[in-house]
Amino acid sequence: MMMLQSFRRCTSLRHIPAVVNHFSTSKYVNSLLENELKLDYLDGKQEGILVMSINRPAAKNSLSINLMRLFEDAMELITRDHKLRAVILRSIVPGVFCAGADLKERRTMKESDVPLFVGKARMLFHQLSEVPVPTICAIEGAALGGGLEMSLACDFRIASATAKLGLPETKLAIIPGAGGTVRLPRLLGPSKAKELIYTGRVLTSSEAENIGLVNYSVEQNETGDAAYLRSLKLAEEILPQGPIALKVAKQSINKGIEVDIYSALAIEELCYSKVIPTKDRIEGLTAFKEKRKPVYQGE
Repeated sequence: MMMLQSFRRCTSLRHIPAVVNHFSTSKYVNSLLENELKLDYLDGKQEGILVMSINRPAAKNSLSINLMRLFEDAMELITRDHKLRAVILRSIVPGVFCAGADLKERRTMKESDVPLFVGKARMLFHQLSEVPVPTICAIEGAALGGGLEMSLACDFRIASATAKLGLPETKLAIIPGAGGTVRLPRLLGPSKAKELIYTGRVLTSSEAENIGLVNYSVEQNETGDAAYLRSLKLAEEILPQGPIALKVAKQSINKGIEVDIYSALAIEELCYSKVIPTKDRIEGLTAFKEKRKPVYQGE
């Protein structure tokens, strides 16, 4: 109970305040985020996909106080947007996804401020994991420390051959404290996660694919965005499916994996009940009968 209360205190901290608390239009939000974090809503056949791009070239996309503020605002916006169908998280800085915490900034912090910053990162990555729609992380270049922890909060990870992935925190006499010791064992199993965390080993994309750390490892292209393009392809496969079904399927998987099988089956039953009264379910049955593609409205 004490640990839970500690986590709740950390998630409610205002030590690192948000840039804004309310948004009037997405255009206004984009103007705030365009420097270090940019939000792009795709259109045409890709309508419903939001691309969230990190852009801190001078600092290798390392996690700073300001970038964390922008992430907090973005999470609030994404969670409220009912028109979203998928989110892609990527870097637009060549050769790097995210190099972890901004160690230059970290050295200027008081000792008492460090756990507050890490707690903020832990909370934000948890919010990312609970984004209701499917999330895909496109990794080009280094995804180390907090950068890999951020990607672990997404549903899928796609890495190009230029990617390097690892949690090297023990080399700095700390631990991956923004979810790394929690999510990596759930993804890979305790033994493999311990090996990677204890050694601080950095993996190639093919090594990461072999152990299930990433879903796909792809050859890099001339424009340096192969992982992003493969992420778009996956998002396009997801788009035609029933939006409500996708959301409750994610809920059922994420919640069910944390509990015993009987509780998980009860969660699945509850999630299934949410799709029964929807117009989309009737549309799916009608489209099947009429031998056409269904047109889902998320209702």
